[in-house]
Amino acid sequence: MSTVAMITARGLFGRRRALLLLPLPLLLIGLAAICRAYGLDYSHWGKSVIEGLGFAVVLPVIALIVGTGVLGSEVDDGTLVHILTKPLPRREIILPKFAVAVTATAVTTALPLYVVGLLAGSASLGAALAAAAVIGSFAYTALFLLLSLLSRRPVLLGLVYILIWEGLLGRWVSGTRVLSIEQYVITLADKLEPTTILDAKLSVLTAAVMTAVFVVLSLVGAINRLGSFSLAGETS
Repeated sequence: MSTVAMITARGLFGRRRALLLLPLPLLLIGLAAICRAYGLDYSHWGKSVIEGLGFAVVLPVIALIVGTGVLGSEVDDGTLVHILTKPLPRREIILPKFAVAVTATAVTTALPLYVVGLLAGSASLGAALAAAAVIGSFAYTALFLLLSLLSRRPVLLGLVYILIWEGLLGRWVSGTRVLSIEQYVITLADKLEPTTILDAKLSVLTAAVMTAVFVVLSLVGAINRLGSFSLAGETS
């Protein structure tokens, strides 16, 4: 499993794809720094920067880039067939790749959100935002890893989920929020550090349980899907 993880990390960070992880976190920190430099109270900019950019854009988009990248490239170039010839249980392929993806996503999103919390004047807020980002990284990455095995266009499907389901329906149609990872992250962050700038719309129990459901079902689905590749000789 460690070998699969090392190969995955080398492939992920050795590609230009890794450079795509930098602009959004830097933009997030930059906007918060500008607001702080102009002496604006964080109650005036916190919701837009933290919730509107950090949780709605930076976290899911980075998870999408990483989650679809750790296995999607191998599906596209055909090397997945070579991997499947190895005598490894499918979970020993999926789980290391998932671990690498979660680590990369969590570090890339939690650190800038912590800095934003500090710029807002609260280390405890920064810690809450970072912790929520780490939890959200598990759910988003598991989902997007599964999408990379279900479709030739996982990025497109991921963007539909982020922009349409979470960005549009999740904000205005209450029934869809229970399937919105963004809402879980906001709820958990607000629970860890209650604040008026985060608009939690779910109960903490719902957010915690549904996060676990997303992770478990997505990973089980990915393992089963990878198994079907070897059985049917599929490459997509």
